[in-house]
Amino acid sequence: MPQQQHQPHVLVRRANRPGDLGWVVMAHGEIYDRQFGWNTDFEALVAKIVADYAADHEPAKEAAWIAEVDGERAGCIFLVAGDEPGVAKLRILLVTPKARGLGLGTRLVEECLVFACEAGYRQMTLWTNDVLVSARKIYQGLGFTLADEEPHHSFGHDLVGQNWVLDLPTTPAGNQRDPADRA
Repeated sequence: MPQQQHQPHVLVRRANRPGDLGWVVMAHGEIYDRQFGWNTDFEALVAKIVADYAADHEPAKEAAWIAEVDGERAGCIFLVAGDEPGVAKLRILLVTPKARGLGLGTRLVEECLVFACEAGYRQMTLWTNDVLVSARKIYQGLGFTLADEEPHHSFGHDLVGQNWVLDLPTTPAGNQRDPADRA
């Protein structure tokens, strides 16, 4: 009798449980060190993004999600208000190496896109580095376009930073749900 393969249980939920925010910082630091040799400057950047979100985010306009696989944290993403009105920023997408290939990265970005549309944003931007090939493929697949790129030295390496942008569809008035209702 053939043995059945385990189908992982995947859940994408708000990052609102004790330990979620600390896990985001720790996972980024450890994974980016192992995968790319990035130093603690990167972990400090993620810690600042997370701390800013934790200290002062507007729930109707900003949110964070955790992806779980079989009850274990396996990914995350944040959406925060950008510098211009009507512009959202996608931040700190991560999927753990063990959970890659399950479509979590795409699901997390899609969750941000739905939230951003419902929150009334007209555009979403993100900053990444060219070495993050899998993430870039997700962004391109969902319609983001490369706005510009620039070489920089960060996290102990010479990198090429990239800014990506996506114009969001506008939701007709009256069809919007309260983004705080999305769990």
